Amino acid sequence: MADSLPLAVFENYKIRRIYDEKAESWYFSVIDIIAALIQQPNHQAARNYWKVLKNRLKKEGSQTVTKCNRLKMPAEDGKLRITDSADAETLLRLIQSVPSPKAEPIKLWLAKVGYERIQDMGDPARSLDRARQYWQQHGRSEKWIQQRMMGQETRNKLTDYWKDHEIKDEDEYAILTNIIHQEWSGVSVKKHKKIKGLKTQNLRDHMSEAELIFTALAELSSRQIAESVEATGMTENAEAGQKGGKIARKARLSLERKTGKRVVTGENFLPPAKENKKLK
Repeated sequence: MADSLPLAVFENYKIRRIYDEKAESWYFSVIDIIAALIQQPNHQAARNYWKVLKNRLKKEGSQTVTKCNRLKMPAEDGKLRITDSADAETLLRLIQSVPSPKAEPIKLWLAKVGYERIQDMGDPARSLDRARQYWQQHGRSEKWIQQRMMGQETRNKLTDYWKDHEIKDEDEYAILTNIIHQEWSGVSVKKHKKIKGLKTQNLRDHMSEAELIFTALAELSSRQIAESVEATGMTENAEAGQKGGKIARKARLSLERKTGKRVVTGENFLPPAKENKKLK
């Protein structure tokens, strides 16, 4: 399972998804689809519904349940956890077992997001344009969007290097990412998200311009150091990540001394809430 993308949205329901490059297919969280079908934002209600439905389908000898995969997706606490997932074809059969006025709209939605991915593979610019449009709709400035996209390109080059040098498992990607982040920022990815009051949200989508720049510097430095020594496997790439992160850390500390302001802050782009500081 190679490509994990931002949450898709059906009406007001967030749907977790992963794209399998080899199978050329989306895999969606069954619980999230069930929640949208029964119109219950409470995931516990959706889990209970799925548990009962799954048992009934098994007793009926339906193959739908056996075609569901157990995949890791971000949970409500932000950690990657195993959850039942299915491709669009399996979900279309599953939806038929759930009496819901949202059945047809969700079927159309599944077809749409699948088609968009096929288009993106033939024309990657479409995916970038859609991401830009999403950020614009959520109030991001053009300057921030440009920095976010440049940072993503830097990130992609780093993960491409890892993939070609014996880093395959999702857990290994997460460990290396955290090593680099800890080195440059002084806090773990988990701690950084907590500082910003984030749960399942993408940390980078809530970074300030400075946080994005230093993240990109750390990842660029890590990749170039890894390339210079042909780092292979976890141990060598972890060492390269530490060195790359330290380069960005020195730059961060220097800027903080000059400005008297911390780079890592609790500011975010979350909707107005009690005491969240908002990024402008």
